[in-house]
Amino acid sequence: MRQGSHSPIGVFDSGVGGLTVLKALMARLPHESTVYLGDTARVPYGTKSGEVVTRYSLKNAEFLLERGIKLLVVACNTASAVALPALEAALPVPVVGVILPGARAALARTQGGGVGIIGTPGTIRSGAYQRALESADPRVRAKARACPLFVPLAEEGWTTGDVPLLVARDYLAEFTRDGVDTLVLGCTHYPLLKGVIAEVVGPQVALVDSAEATADAVAALLSERDGLAPASRGTPEHAYYVTDVPERFIEVGARFLGRPITAAEQVDLTF
Repeated sequence: MRQGSHSPIGVFDSGVGGLTVLKALMARLPHESTVYLGDTARVPYGTKSGEVVTRYSLKNAEFLLERGIKLLVVACNTASAVALPALEAALPVPVVGVILPGARAALARTQGGGVGIIGTPGTIRSGAYQRALESADPRVRAKARACPLFVPLAEEGWTTGDVPLLVARDYLAEFTRDGVDTLVLGCTHYPLLKGVIAEVVGPQVALVDSAEATADAVAALLSERDGLAPASRGTPEHAYYVTDVPERFIEVGARFLGRPITAAEQVDLTF
């Protein structure tokens, strides 16, 4: 590893959604310190062009590298879909996106080869999950659907009740008809709606959370490169940065992370 094993893991996302990935990392790797950057001034990435998302992603990575990270996790599905090659070429540390781990987890779960993917318009438009699945197993029948309303529902805390249920039924009806037995939650906001999604698609459809699969991939990569933080290192540190005022990030982010965020520092990443 370019950095030492005591160095933090860097994580970036366009906003609060990537905190579900950070939550999975904290659970899987409890001794690791982390630095999280939420680009809240430029959220959402899912509706922007690939060129713009790549430019933002490189700037985010530069900021995290300055904080001595040993590995970068691209917790945004849209950025993983369009910016990963540029990041891998530019960075001196390993880069892990959320799409390939999620696709591999779906392949391990599907029984009949019918895999659904839900995500932001940008992620679905990129075709990244579909390519990852079908290149690994040409027999897979991938079906994708953008579900943009899931993001504001998750951020506003509307994760149960009639409103999210009606939205989920509208988005997911086609998956229940088309022989899909595995559904990839291809946006970091969607795990908060897992209960509603599971209710609509039924118990015969396995839900794949890319956040958990990504945490497993990071653990395997660090172990392989002898980069895991030692258990004896003491209490890990977790730092949070945002590109807009932090108050809403702190409030909403606690729901995504499953624990309080005591402070987040606002930084300027203008070009």
